[in-house]
Amino acid sequence: MATDFFGTQVRKAVRRAGIDPLKDSVELNNIINYVREEYVARADAGLVPSDVDLDQLSRQIRAELTGAGVLQGYLDDDSVEEVWVNGPGQVFISRGGRSELTTTILESQELEQIIERLLRASGRRLDLSSPFVDAQLRGGERLHVVIPPITAGKWAVNIRKHVAKVARTADLVRLGSLTAPAARFLDAAVAVGLNVVVSGATQAGKTTMVRALAAAIPPQERVVTCEEVFELGLRNRDCVAMQTRSANIEDRGEIPLRRLIKESLRMRPNRLLIGEVREAEALDLLIAMNSGLPSMSTIHANSAREAVVKLCTLPLLAGENVSAAFVVPTVASCVDLVVHLNQDRSGRRRVEEIASLSGRVENGVIELASVYKTDSDGVLRRGLGAPDAQRFSRAGFDLSELLRQERPWG
Repeated sequence: MATDFFGTQVRKAVRRAGIDPLKDSVELNNIINYVREEYVARADAGLVPSDVDLDQLSRQIRAELTGAGVLQGYLDDDSVEEVWVNGPGQVFISRGGRSELTTTILESQELEQIIERLLRASGRRLDLSSPFVDAQLRGGERLHVVIPPITAGKWAVNIRKHVAKVARTADLVRLGSLTAPAARFLDAAVAVGLNVVVSGATQAGKTTMVRALAAAIPPQERVVTCEEVFELGLRNRDCVAMQTRSANIEDRGEIPLRRLIKESLRMRPNRLLIGEVREAEALDLLIAMNSGLPSMSTIHANSAREAVVKLCTLPLLAGENVSAAFVVPTVASCVDLVVHLNQDRSGRRRVEEIASLSGRVENGVIELASVYKTDSDGVLRRGLGAPDAQRFSRAGFDLSELLRQERPWG
């Protein structure tokens, strides 16, 4: 009763004031505070229950009007990594890499209202002509939605959060994702300007790794990032972040990832970071690397070797005039390191391999050697591979000293 009364009074006041709760947060807070005072006065008069948590009621109505409604609690919970909805009665969350079916039940209309509200705040749209949408929420979460008839009668929703506060490789060492010697090596490799590709499966921590590596970029360098949806959130001093744009209702105005990469080259970058390459934009990544622009990106793959193979095949999607005869040697000569990540059965994300490309190609196969690789016990140890030592020495790093931390195994 108290919840219904409090919420009804706030909604009525919002309508009377004619405000947009998503834009007029100050006025919304004033309305909620006013309704709280009115409720306390009514409670003192015995007209409404007095044993209620007004702070909780205020949070609930604010979430209903501006946030994710009944899902907001999961977004506010730092232990929850992701929320996904397969239908009104199936709300799942992920904690520590493990999925849980929650007891939360949503009505179809309620779920649709939540998503429409979140999308309105993000500026992205969802309709029958555009049944997929990717958007960044105000809290930094990534929202992905698919609607019927693409799905079987129910809206499918994923909200991915960035829970772990990772700002640099030292944080990954603290979390057990990386060893200290490997972290020092990667920091030096990025500072030197090596081209790095981070690979792994979904939820392996690829974006988190790129964010940590980017902290090693010298502060005087200008960084440009290109993403489908803002996720990296870099703290570098001189940084420009760009994201793609979907076509409007008239099927105009689309800005794909390939366009962003081409535009970024006109922005005087010292470093180019691409959120993820999935298709023909892999060619634009290679062209940037080949031009001498140090770059980083992520790619979905199950191993470092598979990541290299995909980098050799994805550019072929750019057109018939792009051939393997060009792409394979370009990958071999441009990509310096592949950092492969994995998520174990316990849900912990860790580096499985750091592989170096020598630049050599034998019978169409690019030579790859492990600088670091996990052993049979799951421990990341020094391998036999190593990048070009001269590039490190020119930047003031002693590669042999960096790699002398552990005895190589092969």
